[in-house]
Amino acid sequence: MSNQDPETGSFFPRDRSWHPKAFTPDYKTSVVRSPQKALISFPNTISEITGPVFGHNILGELDHDLIRNFASPGESAIGERIIVHGRVLDERGRGVPGALIEVWQANAGGRYRHKNEGYVAPLDPNFGGCGRTITNQDGAYEFRTVKPGPYPWPNGVNDWRPAHIHFSLFGAGFAQRLITQMYFEGDPLIPLCPIVNAISDERAIEQLVAPLDMANTVPMDARAYKFDIVLRGRRSSLFENKLEGN
Repeated sequence: MSNQDPETGSFFPRDRSWHPKAFTPDYKTSVVRSPQKALISFPNTISEITGPVFGHNILGELDHDLIRNFASPGESAIGERIIVHGRVLDERGRGVPGALIEVWQANAGGRYRHKNEGYVAPLDPNFGGCGRTITNQDGAYEFRTVKPGPYPWPNGVNDWRPAHIHFSLFGAGFAQRLITQMYFEGDPLIPLCPIVNAISDERAIEQLVAPLDMANTVPMDARAYKFDIVLRGRRSSLFENKLEGN
């Protein structure tokens, strides 16, 4: 609990140009996913805002550690060990406490643990590819994992997804969910990705790229990457399920 007054008042206006167009033919999935009619905004109902809710006690001891949370005793996931950390911020730059963050990703070889996965890279028996954590009072979060590998996907003749981690953020209830993904600084596949290229503003793309953070590495163990997520406002992070603005 906190004695800090809750945020009140109107939101900063959204900048519609900050978000990509829903219909982007080079990203083939958008052709069938894009709306055929004008967008309509619906306000949240009381039941959506107040429940169902999640409890802090549902998190396991290793939920934030993807290196070990699926591994056999004494084993760990294979790959470049990394720490991903940052803050969830509101439009005024204030931390958002108590936000449930779920993450999922491919393994170090670029393969997901999914029954419909078609990539020939091998599975890692000690890597499940998913985890979760909750932001603290300052909106900060942190989890450990291995750096995911890039992988081919059937969008074009030779399209490859850059290495990335998917993020899902929950508010006070499960109906308040936003989804985005994080890329890694220096990845040469980022400017070649049709999904990334659906975003017209370079500054918006930069907000999806986590820089290397040597100050928070663990010597002889793991590198660190910093990824802040901004909710609402003119420069909010791009959320895949809220293209009209979160």
